Amino acid sequence: MAHHTFTPTAYHNTIGWQEPVAWVESGDTITTTTVDARGFDIHWQPIAPRGNPMTGPFAVRGLEPGESLLVKILSLTPTRDRGFTTASVAPHCVDPDYVRELPPNDLIYWQIDTDTRTVQLIPPEGVTMPPLVVPLDPMLGCFGVAPARSQFLSTATSGDYGGNMDYRRCRMGAAILFPVHAPGGRFFLGDGHAVQGDGEISGNGVEVPMQVTFQLQRIAGVSIRWPRLIDAEGIATIGNARPLDQATQHATTEMLRCLITEGGLVPAAAHLWLQQTVRYEVGNVFDPAYTMACQLPRAAWPDSLTDSQMIRAVLASQ
Repeated sequence: MAHHTFTPTAYHNTIGWQEPVAWVESGDTITTTTVDARGFDIHWQPIAPRGNPMTGPFAVRGLEPGESLLVKILSLTPTRDRGFTTASVAPHCVDPDYVRELPPNDLIYWQIDTDTRTVQLIPPEGVTMPPLVVPLDPMLGCFGVAPARSQFLSTATSGDYGGNMDYRRCRMGAAILFPVHAPGGRFFLGDGHAVQGDGEISGNGVEVPMQVTFQLQRIAGVSIRWPRLIDAEGIATIGNARPLDQATQHATTEMLRCLITEGGLVPAAAHLWLQQTVRYEVGNVFDPAYTMACQLPRAAWPDSLTDSQMIRAVLASQ
């Protein structure tokens, strides 16, 4: 296994079948950087078009459609000491008769301290409020692989290939499986957040450029339909669609498939197992496709899931 360092010179506002910027072997690690969601770099210089510019794509030799790509986030560090959000919750996240009361949607700035691991709001002029300091919790808002049918899809949205999911568990230590549609997988990443609440209800986390180290691994024996995330908390299957109930359907169906295919349960057992152990977490409720995660906590895993090829591949990458 080799380690690669990649310095991007161009960015993409679509996730698609672009030519890879690098081909690597399964198990290799890569360190690279991203710009923020509006295309600003570490020096606040606009070097990419706004709208979640992506670094990549990176491709794995020998990885073919029908297989899975395992992405392990090894480190995730903000490269700027200040990030931004907008001021207001999105209009569609509140009652219609409350929309007229929303504040002006100006840019708001946050101070990021990687030493104390905190993110502190810089109150806008004229707003009196208590100090707001939250723990630094870096994550990737938008990342994924090339979609099916040679498509190039906007980084504003998401689908079975990943994309703009804004699911806050996509942080350091997480391993994410993606279904592969294109030779090599073609993995993109960007849209770093220093911290984000559930749902990304203002349309942004604390937006900031990142330095990211990740590992790419070919998983030949596991074929999936929707992304799966595995971390210390458990496994989550991720559905992306609008309305939110359709995203929930995708995520729930994928978890049942996981329990049957990787967990070795018969269908009747999978349904009984999931119904009283499941937990749901909302990812994105701002963008064209919403994100819902169907989570099975580690304490609720059947032993057969722990011993599956999928889990063994994740543990082997740690």
